[in-house]
Amino acid sequence: MEIRRAGSQASGRGSEEYFTGVVRIDPLFTAPEPARAVGASVTFEPGARTAWHTHPLGQTLVVTAGCGRAQRWGGPVEEIRPGDVVWFVPGEKHWHGAAPATAMTHLAIQERLDGRTVDWLEPVSEDQYRGHLKRKIARR
Repeated sequence: MEIRRAGSQASGRGSEEYFTGVVRIDPLFTAPEPARAVGASVTFEPGARTAWHTHPLGQTLVVTAGCGRAQRWGGPVEEIRPGDVVWFVPGEKHWHGAAPATAMTHLAIQERLDGRTVDWLEPVSEDQYRGHLKRKIARR
């Protein structure tokens, strides 16, 4: 058993190459081989978001605070809130981030394949970010 104490790993700022706006990344774990899982808590300030990207083995997001947005290539912009779990299939082009006026935090869990967890693509444009928002009708 291994326990990683809260605050034992330094927070980092999301690279301007892969993120728009202010993003804080708090690493949570990198499972030792042969396991492949990697996890982080990511906080997006209002309007902040990832670039378009894919994951070779998919990605799970668990929204823990705030209000955010996510979109897969060709689909509508979806609103995401605390308690929502989002799954992106392997190779699915997507982005995620905060709503325009509200910060959002999620846990991001993905697996390494040949040492990599993500393939970064082009930035999300303002038009794409502000695109048609599909709101969830039924709330918990």
